[in-house]
Order: sequence, then structure tokens, then C-alpha cells
Amino acid sequence: MARRNGASEGFVPVAGYSITLRAQYQNKPGMLGRIATTIGEAGGDIGAVDLVRTNASTIVRDVTVSARNNEHGRLIMDAVRALKGVTIRRASDPVFLAHDGGKIEIRNKVALAGREDLSRVYTPGVARVCLAIADKPEAVYSLTVKKNTVAVVTDGTAVLGLGDIGPKAAMPVMEGKAMLFKEFGGVDAWPICLDTKDVDEIVRTVKAIAPGFGGINLEDISAPRCFEIEERLKKELDIPVFHDDQHGTSVVVLAALLNAVKIVKKDMTNLHIVICGVGAAGVACAKIFMSAGITHIIGCDSKGAIYRGRKEGMNSVKEWFAKNTNPDNLKGSLSDVIAGADLFLGVSGPNVLSVDDVKSMAKDPIVFALANPDPEIRPEDAVEHVRVMATGRSDYPNQINNVLCFPGLFRGVLDARAWDINEEMKVAAAHAIASTVANNELSEEYIIPSVLNRVVSQKVAKAVAAAAYKSGAAEQHRKVHPVYI
Repeated sequence: MARRNGASEGFVPVAGYSITLRAQYQNKPGMLGRIATTIGEAGGDIGAVDLVRTNASTIVRDVTVSARNNEHGRLIMDAVRALKGVTIRRASDPVFLAHDGGKIEIRNKVALAGREDLSRVYTPGVARVCLAIADKPEAVYSLTVKKNTVAVVTDGTAVLGLGDIGPKAAMPVMEGKAMLFKEFGGVDAWPICLDTKDVDEIVRTVKAIAPGFGGINLEDISAPRCFEIEERLKKELDIPVFHDDQHGTSVVVLAALLNAVKIVKKDMTNLHIVICGVGAAGVACAKIFMSAGITHIIGCDSKGAIYRGRKEGMNSVKEWFAKNTNPDNLKGSLSDVIAGADLFLGVSGPNVLSVDDVKSMAKDPIVFALANPDPEIRPEDAVEHVRVMATGRSDYPNQINNVLCFPGLFRGVLDARAWDINEEMKVAAAHAIASTVANNELSEEYIIPSVLNRVVSQKVAKAVAAAAYKSGAAEQHRKVHPVYI
């Protein structure tokens, strides 16, 4: 398990905060070693060293260094710059370079080499295809990109842990989402960033653009508006609608729990679960837990436990939560209700769970602290007191990340041409993810597959398509081929 860097406070360096220093230094023995030592003493982690050029007197190398944050990166750069005989010629940020000009593009699938090609893909030939679709609307799935396209829709009100930063600032995240759709699911996705927070206007806009897409992925829309937007769109559209912050999280959490209970040898239906954070993810996790047969769930927010009769800080979603969870109607703070719990699920913010809280949990406790970038409790503080620990971070074992779900899920949904994404399909996706880790591979630090494991999306797609057919969310369709039109 990753530890804090002994040289300074905070988490160890991560690739998300990195700099590439182009260092020119005297061509004599020991200089590169001095640079490396200086970086290490400043708390940096060298990822790559590349030779740019060399001559009899000088050497120029690009040194890529991971840091904890921007301030730490500047500290490292200043330390290297202070070395005698070393000059920093340039400093660049690989993260910003990766986003330069955007991360996605459209590519043509059909060659356009001459007039004949043009007449087929555009006028006059394209008119025949348009008329064929007008005559048989279902042909749009065979003759256009609709069958493989998802709109990634946001209003920028709940982006990562950054909050309401607006639709323009949300674009890099939506582009990244589109990349993951393509890379892991072969799905063509496109960012749709809406400059409105009005629920009615968002619903109207998504309905208006829906004909060009095979599915809608709602993303980073603040609660409780996200619940109403998804509910209305699911009722009013004939294509599947999926709010990833809710359901993608819940699917991967359930997958991790399916494997964690094998390690602690507990019956899932008898688990006592405390969820910290009763927003989009927390509510969806509670619902999928219920679908898995778990009945003893307590939710907590900043005001404490959610219980029947609570007045402070309530809304319609929390009223539902109060009515359907906390069977003993317990009251009080997180510390008051976590005693004896088997699982703590954090989808809230940093440092809300104490070591004493963990100590009060049941034997062999499971802690999923998913707040990003800083979890509800630091793994290095909890490690001695928990049996299984998971976070949302890539630099600790057991990363619970939505990318394990949504590319494969939409691949299966589009392949089945489903018109809904129901609980059966979500639970099937969770079991598919969990099954990717064989029983002989399971351990406290390996309950969930790597986000880079490409087998996951394939298994999820097959399981979701099968569940769609079985649950009545899809039916077998005959492909409408041009020869039949």
C-alpha cells in the first residue's frame, strides 16, 4: 500500500501533477546523479530521463518528474535550478500538453478519393439513403452512426471534486470520457456541454438532439437536479439514459463488494452498511445494494444520519432515503451510527472518517473511501484497522473507477439496441466486473480488476446485452441492410 512521502506532508507524487524539465548541464561525471538526488530530496519521483543532445562540454536531457501538486512542482524545479552548473532551458506540463488542441477528433470511415466516392457519400447518392430511412425509420441504426454514438451531457455543475465550474471548464472531463468510451468500448461519444442549469431547458435540449444518438450519458450534474433530469429523460426518450455519477459508481462499488465479502467470509445480505454522502452516488449505491438483497443501510450527510422524521437539511431524495433505509431509525453523527458496521462507503469529502470510527466497526471491516483526490480517511491511517480498503485513486490498491463500467455497459446496450438501462442490467455488469478477478487471484489488495484490463469491457458488454434481452429492455432486431430497402 502506498505511503505518505516521509520528506513532507501529503500524498506521494502522482502522474496527474508532473513536469518535464529540460536541463542543460556540464558534461562531467556525477552531474545527472546530483540532479536525480536533488529531485528525490525535494520529494519528487522521476518517471523518465530522455537524452536531447550532447557534445563535449554540455548535455541536455528532458527529466519528467511527478509531484504532489503545482506548488510542489515549482519547489522541485527551483531546487534543480539552484544546482551549480545546471540550467533549466524549459519546463513543460505533460498533462496540459496532452490536452493541447483537445483530446478527440472525428475520422472518416469511408474513402473520399474522387467524384464517384463523393456522389456515394454525399449528393446525389445520399438522398436515396435519406428516403430509405424516412420510409423505414429503424434503418437509421444500420445506415448512420446513431447505432454507435453516445452524447456525454453535462451542465458543469458538479465536475469531479471541483464543483460548479461551468460548461466550458467541464469540457476536458467530457472529452476524457469520450476517449474512454472509444478506447475501452469502441463507442463513439461526443461532449455536449450545456450553458444552462434549468432542468426544463436541459430536458428539452437533450430531447431535441436525441435523434442523432443511440444513448445519453449524463455527467457531472449536481444533485438533486440530476435525479429529476434522468427520470424525465428516461420516460420521454426511446433511447437509454444513464447518469454515470449515480449508476457507474454503484455498479463498480457492488463489484468490489462482491469480491470483498469473499475475503472477509460474510453473507452479503447480512451486511450492515454506512454510506457517507447522500447525493447522486450515495443514493444509487443504496439502491443497487438493495437489489443485491442488503437491507441494513444507513446514510449520513453533514447533518448526521438520515432517519424518518428528520427535518433539517432534507429534500425529496433524502426523504426517499429516510423511508427506505435505516430500519432501526438510528440518529446521531457518523461516529454514532458506524459502530458495528461491516462496510463504510464514502462518497462525500476528505477526512470525515477517523481511526476511532474504524476501530468501532465490526470484525474485518471493509472501507471504501472514494472521495477524490483526498479520501474520507487516508489508507495509511486506516491500514492497520481494516481488512479490505479501496479508494478512487490510482496510486493505491483497489481503485474503484467508473471506467470499469460505462464503456462496456454502453457497448452492450448499443449492441442489444436496448431502450432502457435497468437494475438487472446494472447488477449483471457488477457481477461481470467482479468475475474478472479469479478466486485464486483474490486478496485484500486485489478485489477489483485494473482499469486498463480490456477483458472487463468485453465481459460487461456481453452480460449487459444478455440481461437486457432477459429483462425485456431490448429485443432481437434484424439488421436492416441496404439490399432489403
